[in-house]
Amino acid sequence: MEIKDVVREKYGEAALRVRSGGSSCCGSAPSSPGCVDPITSNLYDASQTGSIPQDAVLASLGCGNPTALARLNPGEIVLDLGSGGGIDVLLSAKRVGPAGKAYGLDMTDEMLALARENQRKAGVTNVEFLKGEIENIPLPDNSVDVVISNCVINLSADKDRVLREAFRVLKPGGRFAVSDVVVRGEVPAEVRRSMELWVGCIAGALRDYDYAAKLARAGFDAIDIEPTRVYSIEDARQFLAGEGMDADAIAPQVEGKFISAFIRAAKPAGCCSPGCCS
Repeated sequence: MEIKDVVREKYGEAALRVRSGGSSCCGSAPSSPGCVDPITSNLYDASQTGSIPQDAVLASLGCGNPTALARLNPGEIVLDLGSGGGIDVLLSAKRVGPAGKAYGLDMTDEMLALARENQRKAGVTNVEFLKGEIENIPLPDNSVDVVISNCVINLSADKDRVLREAFRVLKPGGRFAVSDVVVRGEVPAEVRRSMELWVGCIAGALRDYDYAAKLARAGFDAIDIEPTRVYSIEDARQFLAGEGMDADAIAPQVEGKFISAFIRAAKPAGCCSPGCCS
């Protein structure tokens, strides 16, 4: 199967588990009420989770909290790439207020249905969920103020195209503000080859300097990568053992190399078209 097909299948299954009363870990792990995932756990505080439907919280498959770290202003237009159950879209909509708007883009029908139901429960009207792929964003050039995403860009097999598309839809001076998993140093080939780990937000991660280079090639400037969580050997044991891999042998090789990061960049203020700054 293509990477995209596997991602669509796994995230569709995660959405269905939530709708049937379960919860969801980071893509590949089975959902259970007591699931503690070293990547997805403890990302949102009570003031955020208390203001949105519980199913949006349970469906969260992210690795960070971009809405807490991104600067969002009243009246702005925000786009969330890979919006899943809608948690970051709904939180963004509250921050930009009724004069602003939050778009959520997802390719998975089950996640879109869950997100729209969460929107209905929340009574939020300045939100629109779109079906599509992050490599082909169904919005016009120069149409949004902020692009956010939460542990989704690492799942794409064509990250350069994703970043070019994000650049295209941003207005001049617009901001790129995403949470993602990145890698520092060499990673065993066995981890890279594991499709389940890719779907689980790990094996598709870029090296930090590669991420920065791709952003620059897409036209972005003011690039910054801020670590928000560094994964330990014990974290590695959890996600490696769950995939039937030799955690004892591999975990020491990945200690501290996988991190969650908040990645910032900007579209130059005078840049109106794709490629104008490259």
